[in-house]
Amino acid sequence: MPKLGYGTWMIDNADAPDAVKEALKIGYRHIDTAQAYQNESGVGKGIRESGINREEIFVTTKLAAEAKSYDEAKKAIEGSLVALDLEYIDLMIIHSPKPWAKFDGEDRFFEGNLEAWKALEEAYEAGKIKAIGVSNFQIEDIENIVNNGKVKPAVNQILAHISNVPTELIEFAKSNDILTEAFSPIGHGELFKNEEIEKIAKKYDVTIPQLAIRYDLQLGLLPLPKTGNPDHMKSNADVDFVISDEDMETLNNLEEIKDYGEASNFPVFSK
Repeated sequence: MPKLGYGTWMIDNADAPDAVKEALKIGYRHIDTAQAYQNESGVGKGIRESGINREEIFVTTKLAAEAKSYDEAKKAIEGSLVALDLEYIDLMIIHSPKPWAKFDGEDRFFEGNLEAWKALEEAYEAGKIKAIGVSNFQIEDIENIVNNGKVKPAVNQILAHISNVPTELIEFAKSNDILTEAFSPIGHGELFKNEEIEKIAKKYDVTIPQLAIRYDLQLGLLPLPKTGNPDHMKSNADVDFVISDEDMETLNNLEEIKDYGEASNFPVFSK
């Protein structure tokens, strides 16, 4: 799996082909989409029209958070295979342990997640999906899969960025050989408001997004920056520098973001 991915959240299906082709042209080889993004067909089209061999591109999609039964999950998996039209999916993950409408509820849907996992395992065993994983899962959610499933999750994709690093969850995943992917590595734009982050970025003569992406990489995470701007795509991939231990320590101890503005309406950004 390429260590830096290109995220397609909030990119319209009609715009997805050109965005994906541009990302691939720049050099990205890991494209991340989801059923919930409603742009799988556009992403697939962009990949097919890119002129790059399918085997060179790592494609991730996500099983809808609402699919908490075997039959629902199986149908949804087949739907993604049809929409993407890429012969196979490199990685498919459960988007959330809870349906989005019940994200704040106490029910962790252990049985429903095991049913969805069974459907993913079958698609994996059939070669339709090359790897399977989870997203937004907490330790108890991962334990449920590890203890009761046949295949261990390959990844857990979570919100992780400067000032918001769930260390215990990341260490738990690492101890179970589960890679942690970091979506919204720039904190959905909130990192731009932090003067200390800006100061450190200037020290290295890099942008705040470059600093944020490099930070996640140095933590051993796989960042998934999202942008529709080709210049930003290129800049985000240009992170061949090293943040000093002293500056990493400073970044590790910044005050956590308490409000993501309008994005706080999304469950993953809610506090």
